[in-house]
Amino acid sequence: MKLYEALARDISESILQGVLGPGDRLPSVRQTCANRNVSPSTVFQAYYMLEAQGLIQSRERSGYFVAVSSGGANNQLPPEPDTASRPDEAAAPLAVSERVFEVLESTMKRDVVPFGSAFPSPLLFPLARLARMMRSSVQELDPWASVDDLTPGNARLRRQLALRYLIDGLHVPVEDIIVTNGALEALNLCLSAVTRPGDAVLIEAPSFYASLQAIERQGLQAIAVPTHPREGMDLAAAERALERHRPKACWLMTNFQNPLGSTMSDQKKQQLVQLLTRYQVPLIEDDVYGELYFGGKRPSPAKAFDTEGLVMHCSSFSKCLAPGYRVGWVAAGRFARQVARHKLTSTLTTCAPAQAALALYLEQGGYDRHLRLLRHKLADQQASFIEALGRHFPAGTRVTRPKGGYFLWVELPDNVEALTVHRVALAHGISVAPGPIFAPQADFSHCLRLNYGHQWDARAEAALATLGQIVRSLAAPPGHA
Repeated sequence: MKLYEALARDISESILQGVLGPGDRLPSVRQTCANRNVSPSTVFQAYYMLEAQGLIQSRERSGYFVAVSSGGANNQLPPEPDTASRPDEAAAPLAVSERVFEVLESTMKRDVVPFGSAFPSPLLFPLARLARMMRSSVQELDPWASVDDLTPGNARLRRQLALRYLIDGLHVPVEDIIVTNGALEALNLCLSAVTRPGDAVLIEAPSFYASLQAIERQGLQAIAVPTHPREGMDLAAAERALERHRPKACWLMTNFQNPLGSTMSDQKKQQLVQLLTRYQVPLIEDDVYGELYFGGKRPSPAKAFDTEGLVMHCSSFSKCLAPGYRVGWVAAGRFARQVARHKLTSTLTTCAPAQAALALYLEQGGYDRHLRLLRHKLADQQASFIEALGRHFPAGTRVTRPKGGYFLWVELPDNVEALTVHRVALAHGISVAPGPIFAPQADFSHCLRLNYGHQWDARAEAALATLGQIVRSLAAPPGHA
């Protein structure tokens, strides 16, 4: 853990435990530097992180203060989950698609409150400016571009992606980058490139349901590894699984994991890559939420520690800029040629106008400003959501505190079935994502994933209150509902 993260954690705990109350002034930067023996930049990074999380507020010429709505003992914020999952680590074929489809098809309606959605609100994105970019780029589109950029993707867009990697300290050759139809295609292409039916794949538990569906569709077996809600995959358990099952790939999210929101430390990411390198197991890294961090610096991907080209880093613009454009990519390392061939024989190419529009947007600047505004909005919405969960949900509820993304993982009292909550909530016009859709064997039966990426307003507050009433009624002993 970095110095600013440790400082932010200590202050956060003081706020949540009521040691620092709403409106209290935090120590000055100079005083904190002296007390903690750290630099001013460390203190500012910690304060920026806490401000992004909605825990503190800056006042011009006055310093930093605990936010009035930040919590504390009197607000009864729900505690965090604090133990890793305990899945069966045996390799097993999957049968999850029907379970996932049943849940997701019922939530794709605009009049339903979208706590179960996989996407943030489309109103958070600069769609009007993107439309102007689309119009301009289409008018200037080189007719030969559809041939020249056929499978790897738009050359200008790939250069911009390589530049963004470089800014983050990663040297990724343009030739390693393949543009895809969203990150999901990138992930599926990577899986196809390194596995064959019957092979085993290492995954987290719980895991993103689309990864389970992809493994099922390709006739592979899943090995679920215990995963901590803050720290990510248990590497000791991962090594046991590597030794026992000899998987052909590992598919996981190292930053703001869906559904837990966990983030591996840099040290743990490096250990993960070293471990997989020792066994020569490719890592398919799903990093679609990496830009949605709440701290002072984007967390490094595992790709940053890759020295042998074993990490295939996948991401997209769908979660942070242009959800309807369906443009993603993979920095595929040593597997770039295999991935490109699989794309050539499946979808062939990605929408040329969408690629050109995004390339123009990145070239003209403004992307990072948009991301800063988006991250502040999501951090504010997370703080409001967690506070409301504390007010409306029963004792025994636990809620994660992700440092980015837009999902919360909620552990309900043990006697509450998440699938029942889903069905009852849907009858009230509220969608949720129940835990069993994130597990090979329908585990996590008392857990929910909730999306805080939509506007926090009176409608959302009322829906969360209704959801809390549903959970309370299901948690109550018979005759006490």
